[in-house]
Amino acid sequence: MNAHASTAQTERSQPIHIGDHLREWRQRRRMSQLDLAGEAEISARHLSFVETGRAAPSRDMVLRLAERLDVPLRERNVLLVAAGFAPAFPQRPLEDPALKSARQAIDLVLRAHEPNPALAVDRHWNLVSANRMVAPLLDGIPQRLLGQPFNVLRLAFDPEAFAHWLTAFEGAAVAALAPDDAAKAVRIARQMAESFKVGLFPFTGADGRPSRRPAGK
Repeated sequence: MNAHASTAQTERSQPIHIGDHLREWRQRRRMSQLDLAGEAEISARHLSFVETGRAAPSRDMVLRLAERLDVPLRERNVLLVAAGFAPAFPQRPLEDPALKSARQAIDLVLRAHEPNPALAVDRHWNLVSANRMVAPLLDGIPQRLLGQPFNVLRLAFDPEAFAHWLTAFEGAAVAALAPDDAAKAVRIARQMAESFKVGLFPFTGADGRPSRRPAGK
């Protein structure tokens, strides 16, 4: 392993500081430090110190800032852990009996879309459920793309699946991965390629769009 690769691996393995998390969420919500500080009833100076690591927020402050930033409960646990606190919100799989009514609601919505295809995915774009009209779309898709976890995003942008159907490939990729940040979309695509251990877009046609075959063949 060369020095650059070793450094990159070390950086990825280092935990993200609570201040970095808060800054990312603040920017995602398009709020200035002054805006967020006013909403959370703290000084902008103190918020700046928290984001830069010069001050450590209390548990209550982490939750208050997360509330003002409208951070999903799952991600609030991430913020708490990054700040050195225990998670506060329990997580259950959709198959949990306590979520039976939620599962029934999802199935009802999917069935209501028929005869159009419809599917439900989790936050990682893994398939949760689908209606009957999705199966015909999968005819001819390589089996390696249909294994578990069944990742819809990978299927959409893989040249051996649906990528060659997209008329505005780059725009669709950015819209799906990170609508407000094209650079972040590229980073996510690279992370996906690493996690799938394959090139996400192995072949490119003469027009620069994904193709089932290498250019010129």
